[in-house]
Amino acid sequence: MKIRRIVTGVAAVAATAFAVTLATTGAGSAAPTPQANPPTAVATIKDVTGATLGTLVLVQVSPTVVQVAVNVSRLPAGFHGFHIHTTGICDPNAVDAAGNPVPFGTAGGHFNPGGATHRDHAGDLPPLLVISSGTATAAVRTDRFTVNSLFDADGSAIIVHAAPDNLANIPTRYSAAGVPGPDAATLATGDAGGRTGCGVLTRR
Repeated sequence: MKIRRIVTGVAAVAATAFAVTLATTGAGSAAPTPQANPPTAVATIKDVTGATLGTLVLVQVSPTVVQVAVNVSRLPAGFHGFHIHTTGICDPNAVDAAGNPVPFGTAGGHFNPGGATHRDHAGDLPPLLVISSGTATAAVRTDRFTVNSLFDADGSAIIVHAAPDNLANIPTRYSAAGVPGPDAATLATGDAGGRTGCGVLTRR
């Protein structure tokens, strides 16, 4: 029922935005027509124990713009990295090639069909701010992907990371080991740390 309520809320946001567009462009101006049944995706975000943390809803509100809505709880307060990842598999018991535990490592890296560095990955989203109650609610629009583009052969997933995402914002005046600017790990992930929550995207 929570997912249904969120989807309804996002649809209302889209309708309101379209109404504002009509009002500001004038009756004689061309404005996009909202799709009757826009592509929509949902994910239930779970932690490594399988407990549900919350939901994500993606709605294609125009041919190029996706509305992103997330509602989560039971997370540590503070900023958390928040990204679309390349593979729709959320295995909390995943291990790397050396046998080390990497919960949700099966979700792959950031969704990045353009081969950019972080913060310009298509799947990069604004860091999620969790308040002292352990909850976070956010809505944002992106034109870096479409809902349909996330459903390739192996699908996609949403990841909530354990640490803040610095968006690779490390100017060259800073250095590590004598090398200025961000290192390879920062350019790949924004130093967002481990994966606290994962949800497989499914069409709705």
